[in-house]
Amino acid sequence: MPVVTFSAEGRDNCVVIAGTPYVYATVGGRGFVMRARCPHRGGPLHLAGVAEDGVRLVCPWHERKTSVARMRAEVPAVRVGGRVTAVFPERPAAGGWPAPPQDCAVGLEHRPLAPALSRPSRAG
Repeated sequence: MPVVTFSAEGRDNCVVIAGTPYVYATVGGRGFVMRARCPHRGGPLHLAGVAEDGVRLVCPWHERKTSVARMRAEVPAVRVGGRVTAVFPERPAAGGWPAPPQDCAVGLEHRPLAPALSRPSRAG
């Protein structure tokens, strides 16, 4: 079970675990770590919009909607300042995503976030 600390924004804001990219996003004032690929066809979910209902992301490729609540539950994470520490799953998530191998490669990249996903959390 890989545990990785990475930047919440800017350079190295994307952690890649066994080929699957993850980013830190904020929707409705709440932050979470999410896969940067759409579960439908692998579209760039880090560039998604937020649906009018405010509880689903809309893939920029196919306009498929994905539940934010489900994505929040997939990767436990804690943000402290500008850094995020996340625990990535060993088993496939619902929807058939492959599990990372036991000895998986971990890397850092930069992925721009859509404005709807990069709004800072509101305190208060």
